[in-house]
Amino acid sequence: MTIKRSGSSNEQLRDNLSDALKKLKITTTDSTADSLEGCLDCLLQALAQNNMETSEKIQKSGVLQVFAGLLTPQSSCTAKVANIIAEVARNEFMRNPCVDAGLIPPLVQLLNCKDQEVLLQTGRALGNICYDSHEGRNAVDHAGGAHIVVDHIRSLCSKTDPASEKLLTVFCGMLMNYSNENDTLQSQLINMGVIPTLVKLLGIHCQNAALTEMCLVAFGNLAELESSKEQFAYTNIAEELVKLFKKQIEHDKKEMIFEVLAPLAENDVIKLQLVEAGLVECLLEIVQKTVDSDKEDDIAELKTASDLMVLLLLGDESMQKLFEGGKGSVFQRVLSWIPSNSHQLQLAGALAIANFARNDGNCIHMVDNGIVQKLMDLLDRHVEDGNVTVQHAALSALRNLAIPVVNKAKMLSAGVAEAVLKFLRSEMPPVQFKLLGTLRMLIDAQAEAAEQLGKNVKLVERLVEWCEAKDHAGVMGESNRLLSALIRHSKSKDVIRTIVQSGGIKHLVTMATSEHVIMQNEALVALALIAALELVTAEKDLENAQLVQILHRLLSDDRSAPEIKYNSMVLICALIGSEPLQKEVQSMAFLEVVSKLRSHENKTVAQQASLTEQRLAVES
Repeated sequence: MTIKRSGSSNEQLRDNLSDALKKLKITTTDSTADSLEGCLDCLLQALAQNNMETSEKIQKSGVLQVFAGLLTPQSSCTAKVANIIAEVARNEFMRNPCVDAGLIPPLVQLLNCKDQEVLLQTGRALGNICYDSHEGRNAVDHAGGAHIVVDHIRSLCSKTDPASEKLLTVFCGMLMNYSNENDTLQSQLINMGVIPTLVKLLGIHCQNAALTEMCLVAFGNLAELESSKEQFAYTNIAEELVKLFKKQIEHDKKEMIFEVLAPLAENDVIKLQLVEAGLVECLLEIVQKTVDSDKEDDIAELKTASDLMVLLLLGDESMQKLFEGGKGSVFQRVLSWIPSNSHQLQLAGALAIANFARNDGNCIHMVDNGIVQKLMDLLDRHVEDGNVTVQHAALSALRNLAIPVVNKAKMLSAGVAEAVLKFLRSEMPPVQFKLLGTLRMLIDAQAEAAEQLGKNVKLVERLVEWCEAKDHAGVMGESNRLLSALIRHSKSKDVIRTIVQSGGIKHLVTMATSEHVIMQNEALVALALIAALELVTAEKDLENAQLVQILHRLLSDDRSAPEIKYNSMVLICALIGSEPLQKEVQSMAFLEVVSKLRSHENKTVAQQASLTEQRLAVES
């Protein structure tokens, strides 16, 4: 019985809907307000029961065009018409027809009226039409809708009565839909000064969950743009977000705030503001609460909190404030992450140390206070089938710590080189890259260590192999630089012989043609040492690699830097000691090129040109 009655009421509703659509279609001007209201109520009732089906019927009936004429401030039906448009525009297929029916200009005009219900339904209608609709947004933009809505938000901002808050929530939602993932419209809103207004709104209405949520989503949209970050930096957004964050218990709400914090924290000024507002303490608390949990939400929160912590440390001022001369409680807490059993915390801890290690003072303090051993212990835990991101982060930290001269010997005697060499088998380019960089930093001006590593056949063979890693320019470049560094810092015949036997000479010759002057120079200095110390051993490889032709090219090229010309001439003088290489030098017009360089603007180059010219003249 019940089902039947329900069915008959459905049929009745369908009939009523058909009648209402016919009446609306036939005339609107002759209709009395009452009969018009009756038709509109019928439409709203049908939409409440089956929105999609009713919307299709409304579209087919051609009534949308009629609505444009009903959207007048004088009409008592206006709010209901706007409500119907808001409801039909919840369907994607209805948004373009609403634009085509010319509904946007009259809706935007209604934003100027004083009636709260009309404003509420108009805001909903425009917001829904804009949702994921390029045409809808363009039409609202063209009609100037955003400007009026921003002005409304500004004037309503301080009002805390329920009706005003409801209106503010709708208007914020409308702006959010209007600008979502559209850089041009987001920039437009930023230029209208919407950011300070929304930040003020958040502060005043932080007790209103719906409005707060709308503000956060709007911030999330806008915060991705660089221009917005500058505006945010002039507000008290950091303070407001941290205050709001402290109140949150639910994971989803915290996640929403995190989504705003992450892009904002890319700005150095805001980083410092967030640190000063107490965000770090909140993050450390989250880490403490979630570190031992295996709940999905807790694991996600732990990752987000520790990642954000690392991001805050990327700013020089915020990092130094948290380091507090190495005595800071935050720095100490981050240190305790490194021996943790959580891969996420190990990673964040190592990255944090790498970020703290961005100036010599911090690096020296950390090495003197035993951080190196903690990082080596961490690496030890990840040698066999280890976590690549943790390996990469720990090696980054060690590389940065090895930059100050006073740290190198300390780190070498602590066994860092041996710890790093355990990763020589790694097939992961990011790990290879950091491994190479760390070794290069460690041996800088450390002759004994450079000699020891340079005689390590396994290392040298791996370097030669990586010098051919054409898919990974970073690894290739670092391998070349380390090969050169082993020779330059050891000045050892044994090291040169190892590199010759492993086939490394051709790579050093190629490195002399690099687009980076620093790499060219490093290669030429290493090659000059080879020529001075072990020319006979290396002459065949130097000949095969066409070094003489390359040097001729470097000296002839006006674009070559002065130090490249100088070192090329030093190298030529050394190569003359080899018969086959001397013949190559004589066969090419070196005298002519060198004599031109005697008048070079750089005095050192000019002097070396005179010396080289004399040597070449004697030999010929």
